[in-house]
Amino acid sequence: MSDEYIVRRHNQNNNSIERSFMIFPNTCLESITAVLPENRITSAAIEKWLAPIYRRLRLPEGRLALMTGIDERRHWAPGTMPSQTAAQAGDKALRLADLAADSIDALCNCSVSRDFVEPATSTIVHRLLKLPGRTINFDISNACLGFLSGMVVMAGLIESGQIQRGLLVAGENGRPLMENTIQVLNQNTSLGRRDIKPMFASLTIGSAAAAAVLCHRSVSRQHHRLLGGSHLCDTRYNHLCQGNADSGMNDQSRPLMSTDAEELLTQGVEVARNNWTLCKQTLGWDNQTPDLICTHQVGRMHRQRLYHELALAPDKDFATVEFLGNCGSASLPATLALAVEDKNKVRRGDRIALLGIGSGINCQMLGLQW
Repeated sequence: MSDEYIVRRHNQNNNSIERSFMIFPNTCLESITAVLPENRITSAAIEKWLAPIYRRLRLPEGRLALMTGIDERRHWAPGTMPSQTAAQAGDKALRLADLAADSIDALCNCSVSRDFVEPATSTIVHRLLKLPGRTINFDISNACLGFLSGMVVMAGLIESGQIQRGLLVAGENGRPLMENTIQVLNQNTSLGRRDIKPMFASLTIGSAAAAAVLCHRSVSRQHHRLLGGSHLCDTRYNHLCQGNADSGMNDQSRPLMSTDAEELLTQGVEVARNNWTLCKQTLGWDNQTPDLICTHQVGRMHRQRLYHELALAPDKDFATVEFLGNCGSASLPATLALAVEDKNKVRRGDRIALLGIGSGINCQMLGLQW
């Protein structure tokens, strides 16, 4: 394998579909961490809060957990800002890697949630972590795929020789979206069953924070290799999941999201199926290669459909959706972090597939050699 950062692009007949292949011969994952809120909110509790619309539309209780497979999700205490939780996860990742703040050359905040539109939330995280002035810092926004997108960008900086160590963080605060959705559903008495369907996915959203340190293999102590992967998107379907006006994610924001969950599932899994073929070609893997698979956590039906269409063994899946819900860009890295913390799940030499799908539709898949 060449010691060069390799990116190859190919346009299919439809220009909205873009695919890329990546190999990272010099990039290691030094640490991966998750920070979870203490406040647990069950699906049953949400349905009690939705009692007015449930009574009016005669909706059966228990449908939220039954349809999604999500028993509970977690949310931060009121007043918590995305930057605070991102910084907590970042500090944890630095401590786990036994690295000082002044060793970090670049910081990337990857969350959907951010404190405000401007400046970058990374500037707040940078200040909270007391990173040096020379540390590059910026935000990447790519819906639920943001963290994996950040990993690819950071790996590119490492492979090109611009940096040796980079820190990625994501602090997702889904409570404002959940609370505003519940308020709109209960107060708008003109809504019918068909009208509420696009808002249902917002009730699956949870909160979490995650962070990772990537570094050049020459300075790595752990030598967990980020091998590379592939990207595939189909932007014809960027309307299937859309949030409202761009803003921060704090107690004053009033976010709403409209999701065509069924069509998004169908088209997202189709993009994932094609991208898995590209990822296997890039890494030289087959369907039996991964010892562990971590995906973006959406719901029970999504997981079943994804594993069926990609012909992957469900018993290799490590799932968190049942107790965390969909935590945006923090979902996949937090899932990986929890898998690593489970001593029986990840062993030295294991090959781990990271399968990310985000609205857009974007699909990023990466391989790790632990």
